[in-house]
Amino acid sequence: MEIKNVAVAGTTESSDIMFIINQNENPNIEIELQSAVDKQYGDHIRQLIRNTVQQLGIKQVKIKAIDKGALDCTIKARLITAIFRAAEDNNFDWKVIDSWNA
Repeated sequence: MEIKNVAVAGTTESSDIMFIINQNENPNIEIELQSAVDKQYGDHIRQLIRNTVQQLGIKQVKIKAIDKGALDCTIKARLITAIFRAAEDNNFDWKVIDSWNA
């Protein structure tokens, strides 16, 4: 899957997270996280983002995340939505997420 344009998903409301996805000229996954709970959960959130992106087969992307206390399931759902919007792909099978948790 290839990132084709900038896309956004989520909000900055309490218990949510907003993702801004963009192309990356460098061949890596770049994550910028803004979170009030960064000291407690920042490493976990970054790893969850990285794992989700890798499971989608993305190797080159810039991700900006503005977290307002989102749960893991919300983080994954918002991130997947933003990535598929950025890739202009409307064919995601949400059932595949169940296999990621196995």
